[in-house]
Amino acid sequence: MSDANFHQLLHPSHWKPAIGYANGVLASGQTVFVGGQIGWNADQVFESDDFVVQVNQALQNIVAILTEANAGPEHIVRLTWYVTDKREYLARLKEVGGAYREVLGKHFPAMTMVQVAGLVEDQAKVEIEATAVIPAG
Repeated sequence: MSDANFHQLLHPSHWKPAIGYANGVLASGQTVFVGGQIGWNADQVFESDDFVVQVNQALQNIVAILTEANAGPEHIVRLTWYVTDKREYLARLKEVGGAYREVLGKHFPAMTMVQVAGLVEDQAKVEIEATAVIPAG
């Protein structure tokens, strides 16, 4: 098992390595569902229109919610990203990766990314949902 021995990453041995994400995660315990978080602060104010800054803030928001359940980034088993511009995401992938590692460390759960036409908050460029599993005991 990986991730402090409470989540098992699922990856068929004959597949190419997954880099920066997992294809699947096996986990057991209490489940925490974090609704989509966008790049605004605790006062629901966007401090920047910059895509990477919004990614960083959305991830920080997820961590803040997990903290309420006595959980942390290492408990995340799935992230779903909704971006308004996949080209910007791809062009800034290195910066996004830096922001990701700054907030979540080197923990890479199962992930999905979807480009959407827009988000409910017009200023939002990214929204991220998370599922975490806190091990029993």
